Amino acid sequence: MDRKTFDHERITFNLARLRKGGKTFEIAIDPDLAISYKHGADVDISEIVKSEHIFSDVKKGELASETDLRNIFGTEKPLEVAEIIIKEGEIQLTAEYRKKVREEKLNKIIYLIHRNAVDPKTNLPHPPDRIQSAIKEAKVRIDEFKKAEDQVQDVLKNIREIIPIKLEVKKLQVVIPAEYAAKSYSTVKRFGKMLKEQWNNDGSLTAVIEVPGGMESNFYDKLNSLTHGNNEVKVLNTM
Repeated sequence: MDRKTFDHERITFNLARLRKGGKTFEIAIDPDLAISYKHGADVDISEIVKSEHIFSDVKKGELASETDLRNIFGTEKPLEVAEIIIKEGEIQLTAEYRKKVREEKLNKIIYLIHRNAVDPKTNLPHPPDRIQSAIKEAKVRIDEFKKAEDQVQDVLKNIREIIPIKLEVKKLQVVIPAEYAAKSYSTVKRFGKMLKEQWNNDGSLTAVIEVPGGMESNFYDKLNSLTHGNNEVKVLNTM
């Protein structure tokens, strides 16, 4: 990798920092790649670091001494040291980046809840705006380090005090006549998890799928549009 230049006056830094052996070691990072790496993604260390330098203080541009690197890490090679810092250290994010990530994860959480949950009184999904308002009213803190999927249950727990809501999955058996089966197949797969599919001798399709509660009405609407209402759907169970 070509050595990357580093302007200490203009850059707002996202860092990986490790305190080890009584010393502080820092590297400037691409935060998205660093977080993905911490979550187990296969990312090349050379793509994560913004500079092949190990610092004692990035903001001041102070480099760690080669003696400290040898004594504490057993190597002076920047990428080898950087890998240890990212693995064992903490990711330090700028306020601007943290805000961006929280907003992205909030939007994904809202989407997941809208897609998978319903109002138990109506069995219909809450509008995304209503879910967002409930999250704001409940003062739920979105964690920029946790995956959106891993935060849904905690968010639901908090907003249940404000709006009636529950996660729901329905197992449906769908039968589609031969003339519509082929063009409807991809839609059936897109809306839910396909548990069983059977192409019958007459060309019709019988499928069993799991559909998130919040998508059930949309699924019926789309299927009816594709088949002009010529389909059979049976609810096998609700989970």
